Amino acid sequence: MTLDEIKGQVRQKLTEARDLAEISVKADREMSGEEKATVKKLMDEASALRKSLQSREQDDELRKSLSDLAGVGLLEPGTKDKKTPSGLIEADLRKKSMGQYFTESAVWNHFQAQNPNGRIGEKTRVQTDALGFKNMIPAKGRGAKALVTGASDTSAGAYIQDQWLGAISGLELFQRPLTIRDLVTNGTTSSDTVEYARVTAITNNAAPVAEATSAALPTQDGTTGPLINNAGGGYKPESAFTTERETAVVKTIAHWIPATKRSLSDASQIMTLIDSFLEYGLEEELEDQMIAGSGSGENFEGIGTVSGTQSQAWDTDLFVTTRKAKTKVRLVGRARPNGYVLNPADVERLDLLKDNEGRYYFGGPGNAGTSADSGLWGLPVIESEAVPSGVGYVGDWTKAILWNRQQASISITDSHADFFVRNLVAILAEMRAAFGVVQPSAFVEIDLTA
Repeated sequence: MTLDEIKGQVRQKLTEARDLAEISVKADREMSGEEKATVKKLMDEASALRKSLQSREQDDELRKSLSDLAGVGLLEPGTKDKKTPSGLIEADLRKKSMGQYFTESAVWNHFQAQNPNGRIGEKTRVQTDALGFKNMIPAKGRGAKALVTGASDTSAGAYIQDQWLGAISGLELFQRPLTIRDLVTNGTTSSDTVEYARVTAITNNAAPVAEATSAALPTQDGTTGPLINNAGGGYKPESAFTTERETAVVKTIAHWIPATKRSLSDASQIMTLIDSFLEYGLEEELEDQMIAGSGSGENFEGIGTVSGTQSQAWDTDLFVTTRKAKTKVRLVGRARPNGYVLNPADVERLDLLKDNEGRYYFGGPGNAGTSADSGLWGLPVIESEAVPSGVGYVGDWTKAILWNRQQASISITDSHADFFVRNLVAILAEMRAAFGVVQPSAFVEIDLTA
């Protein structure tokens, strides 16, 4: 396969990945799991082809370099390449240095002709033909010298630099897995506030009703008493429910870091690290707010602080306590629980529980499944460090909604304080969203401490 064919395949796969990703953008939705898998496959194939392309290009460069060396006689002494301005020259180093010979040679003149006015742009590739020397007559004092080695700092060893591999582990050491956004209902809004009605109580008086046998109107008990339905009137019982209007205000989550312009242009990994660090910071704070936001000031009203949620006190052991909490979601909250959210330390406590025979309930260390994998009381267990140790939640997580107003964005400017004159920039990340618990009774806060 030729280089042009490989380049064509790379462009084709990248184009297909871009077109597939734009389908969800135009439909104003997230990509499906199948779409994400297809895009990733196309990107991986394009990356593999690109590596192959780079390897082929490097091979071509090596072949060209070998050809140039042979052309100037460095591989075949005494020959001269007539196709280039380079060639072998007699050199008397008693009269001129090697640098003087080089800057006065046809090789240097040819290079200069390719760069008018002697100016070399930052992106200009610099490469000259090789200039060979033969029958060199060294100047006095330029004879044999001590062997130059890399074994000592007093020789070439001082110029040897350690191989730099960059950030192998990256920022993962300081970042936790984020799970809550994928658990709650995700929506969008084009306003600064989201209003919705929350049902606070219902009265269900539905009952069988006999056919009317009288057309008499209801009578009043005295002058101010309630109306009393006439017996046999066939009156249907009245039910009711009460609601309250709730408002979820769009909040801004943001942070920034300073950086030098040089670090952005000279270090290839800096921008990637900055992007991932800043965007991750927003998502981590968002998760904390959805669980523990106080509801005051610019904080969300989190599940742990919203009025109307249920609570389950410690009862006997972890199994009894978590099971009774699930029942409350079903009977009191009239919802279908779809997951427990626990701190990793509490998930560990579940995994280490044993029966009277000393056997682990979840299979122990020899089993691939844990409580987080196999579930608890038929529900999945989601680990989140946003939930403090000793406290857990179970509920119908679709009853909590995150409305995105502005997805996470990154912007850079030197228009901050005196950053312009100091070659500094401020890199800002921010997002805007609102969060609301539309049915608080669908959640139970569990006390996991004996």
